[in-house]
Amino acid sequence: MPKKRSDPAGLRSLEEIDRLIHEPARLNIVAHLSVVDCADFLFLLRQTGLTKGNLSSHLSRLEGAGYVAVEKKFVEKVPRTLLRLTDRGREAFRSYRRGMQKALAGLGE
Repeated sequence: MPKKRSDPAGLRSLEEIDRLIHEPARLNIVAHLSVVDCADFLFLLRQTGLTKGNLSSHLSRLEGAGYVAVEKKFVEKVPRTLLRLTDRGREAFRSYRRGMQKALAGLGE
């Protein structure tokens, strides 16, 4: 019979995980934006493999939370959407990563 651990360290931290970032598509978006200063919509579209509609929907949720800043402009009459993580978004992602590392480390091997 497996040995039961009485509340592995870190599992409680899963309750504190940012659910907005934890959703796989949004985690993918935030992870990509975390390693660049700025990215355009088409870059994220290719990198994430999401459809235009899904990417737009998830970006709207992240923008609404203040995690992503969206700038729309024209470059030679062609619309371009630039995206970046806000300071709040970067801190939320750092906190998410710390929480997940803590939770996973508490599970052991």
